Amino acid sequence: MSHTKPTILFASTTFSEAPWIARIKSCAPERVVVTKPDPSVEYALMWKHEHGSLKNLNQLKVIFSLGAGVDHILDDPDLPNVTIVRAVSPDLTARMSEYVVWQVLDHHRKGRHFRALQQASDWQNSDYQPAASAIKVGVLGLGELGQDSAFKLNALGFDVSGWSRSPKQIPSIDCHHGKDGLDTFLSQVDILVCLLPHTEETTGILNQVLFSKLKTSGPLGAPILINAGRGALQVETDILTALDQNVLGAASLDVFEQEPLAAHSPLWAHPKVTVTPHVAADSDPDALIGKIIEQMIAFENGEQLQNLIDLNLGY
Repeated sequence: MSHTKPTILFASTTFSEAPWIARIKSCAPERVVVTKPDPSVEYALMWKHEHGSLKNLNQLKVIFSLGAGVDHILDDPDLPNVTIVRAVSPDLTARMSEYVVWQVLDHHRKGRHFRALQQASDWQNSDYQPAASAIKVGVLGLGELGQDSAFKLNALGFDVSGWSRSPKQIPSIDCHHGKDGLDTFLSQVDILVCLLPHTEETTGILNQVLFSKLKTSGPLGAPILINAGRGALQVETDILTALDQNVLGAASLDVFEQEPLAAHSPLWAHPKVTVTPHVAADSDPDALIGKIIEQMIAFENGEQLQNLIDLNLGY
């Protein structure tokens, strides 16, 4: 009787394979790891894999996403019918909350304004600074990442609301849900933080129609957009138009319709835009691999996998 452990496929077109494979070997030295499709593969660890590369893996049982999103997996037209597990870890959640808090505070405390003054050696301190409690931050998407960001913003004194597809009750957070609750949610928001997953329903949701429903008067002059969810959620031409027409006062974007963001994109040089290269919540092999191996062992012992994707919902 063979005691060989199931083979693991590491598949990513963007992550450097060396640290991930080293961590897998450290946590599970008895397991075979491959970087090319192999008939023996039973588990796949993936982030933006080459589409079609899984279609002949007849032994494949479970796919583990190496990031918070799973649209990079579900977009594969040759995706086999197997269980998909999304990445959830305190490290990933904390990194996203750090990014959200950083950007909210930068807009709230007028970071762009003061950096411009510094460049001009111009000492000005007369601008009115509202308190955090005067700013309504709306978190669009109340999953693991959205809830943690909302809690941390609330702890800093911001007035925080949230919107989700289905009803949620979260202490100290003003929760809205469904299509009927979205307009009410948007009408109150000074800073909109988008952490939605990418699904058919959310494709292009950050568009001119949505921006027109945001709060039109507030302490910041015009509403702010922060998108650290998925690039397919935003319509970039609409963002640029909204910025130029002062429908939006500023935008912080970590994700884009096409990545890397093209060098000729007007977003790079727009005076109201902060661009970061999809780094809001970097995946760390030291934080993720141990938990993935634990899930594999539990699965092999007949236990239920955690953080499963609902294919009907797309997240």
